[in-house]
Amino acid sequence: MVSVNLGVLHYVLDHIYCTILHRTKIGTPFFSKGWGDTNLELLERMVNQLFPNAACLAWPPAVIKPAWKTKWETNNACLKEGSFATPCEEELVHALPPESRTARVAFLVPKSVPAEKMACVVHLAGTGDHTFERRLKLGAPLLKQNIATMVLESPYYGNRRPIMQRGSKLLCVSDLLLLGKATIDESRSLLHWLEAEAGFSKTGICGLSMGGVHAAMVGALHPTPVATLPFLAPHSAVVPFCEGLYQHVTAWDALKEDASHPLAKCNGEVTLEQVKEKLRSVLSLTDVTRFPVPKDPNAVIFVAATDDGYIPKHSVLELQKAWPGSEVRWVTGGHVSSFFLHGDAFRKAIVDGLNRLSWRKSSP
Repeated sequence: MVSVNLGVLHYVLDHIYCTILHRTKIGTPFFSKGWGDTNLELLERMVNQLFPNAACLAWPPAVIKPAWKTKWETNNACLKEGSFATPCEEELVHALPPESRTARVAFLVPKSVPAEKMACVVHLAGTGDHTFERRLKLGAPLLKQNIATMVLESPYYGNRRPIMQRGSKLLCVSDLLLLGKATIDESRSLLHWLEAEAGFSKTGICGLSMGGVHAAMVGALHPTPVATLPFLAPHSAVVPFCEGLYQHVTAWDALKEDASHPLAKCNGEVTLEQVKEKLRSVLSLTDVTRFPVPKDPNAVIFVAATDDGYIPKHSVLELQKAWPGSEVRWVTGGHVSSFFLHGDAFRKAIVDGLNRLSWRKSSP
């Protein structure tokens, strides 16, 4: 009986957190400026062209040349921050806001250990994670196991946030897809840099919530085995925005009234149900089950919460079913409480995922 009550408490906490953070009248809802017009058409075309050819994407990806600045160093570790031009194709770069066209990363690495004897994991941001600190805190204890941490600042977040955007509330539906596509491109180039330039013998990709969705996509597209570690992540953005708590903080009226969208050209008044169905159709482009199975699904570990108010269990299990051989681990808690209480479980998944990979042989 106690466990049931605790489960309800975690679930209710997620709803309270969403209400306080997103549903008050202080801030704007998601997509207050509508669909995004031509940017949405561009992204729908790009994603649709990706399938069924995702497994044949060109490799290596666009080369990046990060410019580094040391923030601090000790006898055992060093933290650098770097920046590089986003490696997205030109048409996509022009669609991004100017503030988002330069990627920023933080790189926490052990000292006095050759790269070929280390692993590095790229950490992607969840919704609302605008800084490096939370993910650096997650990765820092792994230094003792010779695991470095690379933290990518998402487009539309932190220093890359457009000047007109309030907090994490993306202005257009197209912004969500642009954020995801740019994150995938930047992450693929970062993994290539870590392997080909920095010389790491094992690499991984992880993320919490939205970052977990992107991590799953990047892991699926990588041409060689990589530890893929989605934490508290749905299989698609449809889940939080069309079925979960974010449907209560979406600007449905703005989407309905946006004259730039094809729905507005239909005869008769556009209904709310038509708008919701269109959003579901657009966000289905983010369905990770459409992506290829990662090269080594045994190195895929999902960590999910038992009483997650944002991500239902069926969404996690859909991913596991699509990727036979992958593992799901459950932590007791909700979406919000698990962020703060289960760092050890996330770190253990990182270590275990990397341990399931073979060390790459150094080039002669």
